Amino acid sequence: MARSRYKLLVDAFAADIRAGRLSPGTRLPTHRQLAAKEGLALVTATRVYAELEAMGLVSGEAGRGTFVRETSLHPGQGKDQRATPAGMADLNFNYPSLPGQAELLRTALRQLASSGDLEALLHYQPHGGRQHERATMARHLRCRGLHVAAEQVLIMNGAQQGLAATVMALLKPGDVVAADALTYPGFKVLADAHCLELAPIPAAGREPDLDALERLCKSRKVRAIYAMPTLHNPLGWVASVQWRQQLVAIARKYGLLIIEDAAYAFLAEDAPAPLAALAPETTVYVSGFSKSIATGLRVGFVAAPAQWVSAIERIVRATTWNTPGVMTAITCGWLDDGTVARLEIEKRRDAAIRQTIAADALAGLAYISHPSSYFVWLPLGEEVRADQVAMALMRENVAVSTAEPFATSAHVPHAIRLALGSVKPDVLQQALEKVKRVVDAYSY
Repeated sequence: MARSRYKLLVDAFAADIRAGRLSPGTRLPTHRQLAAKEGLALVTATRVYAELEAMGLVSGEAGRGTFVRETSLHPGQGKDQRATPAGMADLNFNYPSLPGQAELLRTALRQLASSGDLEALLHYQPHGGRQHERATMARHLRCRGLHVAAEQVLIMNGAQQGLAATVMALLKPGDVVAADALTYPGFKVLADAHCLELAPIPAAGREPDLDALERLCKSRKVRAIYAMPTLHNPLGWVASVQWRQQLVAIARKYGLLIIEDAAYAFLAEDAPAPLAALAPETTVYVSGFSKSIATGLRVGFVAAPAQWVSAIERIVRATTWNTPGVMTAITCGWLDDGTVARLEIEKRRDAAIRQTIAADALAGLAYISHPSSYFVWLPLGEEVRADQVAMALMRENVAVSTAEPFATSAHVPHAIRLALGSVKPDVLQQALEKVKRVVDAYSY
């Protein structure tokens, strides 16, 4: 087939989709049907659909076919997570805040202004943070069941930089990293930027399937595993002690680096010991204060085995040099005086209230969540398309995320994630009622 004809066919499909002649959700002919209809080779028909998918106009779903995508869907609810348009109830991102936090900041700034240490904050800080601040972070980790020396803690510009510094220091382009089939989108972006291959681990009940992980390790050279054992995002899982012990055994058997993301771990009371406590020699523990304090407070930390600290520290030097002194000083002050501990208690209570609101508003829908998490995972029915639901909710001024930003496998489930922490409770109630109404409408 001449290239010009192949391009004409791609252009014709694209024009029909963009003009609305092929509406979102339309099932296109199978590859064989398209080949027979247009007199093409099967490989050429496959290439036509592949190019349309690369353009973001269609999506191929294993066992179901090829469907027209909702092209007017805001990027924040499609492949990428981005800021929600103004005026919408934001159930896409979580930025939980409590009344009175602005006054806490005013008080902290006044106290900092009168401190004798103020001038030191105008200068470069040590790459991993000042020693007394690293010690403060280490003391904070004891409440998470993790006992590390101050020298093993490096202060970061938020947990995302902690993940990035760990990847840049300890992994190489082309390395295979096991990750849950549904995982944190920020790590997906990071893996793509550093040319890592993410190998998806399917679920087994309410935990990732570690038998699948072991089979993967037997067949591939897996370098690391990225895990969220305590308050998984987006599923809200808290992995059992037995699961954690089995993962550690696999990591030791196959020499895996464990990257433990604990951004939401503070929300789970009485959780089992972190992986970093069970396998301190091979686990990098990453967390921060964006969720427990505020998203604008870009302070996080990494707790790493001693042999890897200098490598991670070099990446901090090569990228940001050090964390902002003022923000780190405020955070450490709040850790020392108990403010962070109090905020974490209040946010667990706030999240539980919001889960109660969700249970009431979504009654009758089968969803997945944790009783003190800030999100809900809502699988959709067999014939319900997530992009259509998300677009219908946008017309109702409610922003949600589909499964695409979270999926590491070729199969993307039709589901939506609902972030509960970014709007006032009365707005949340109304928004979730709209979600229930829209999902019900598409289910019948």
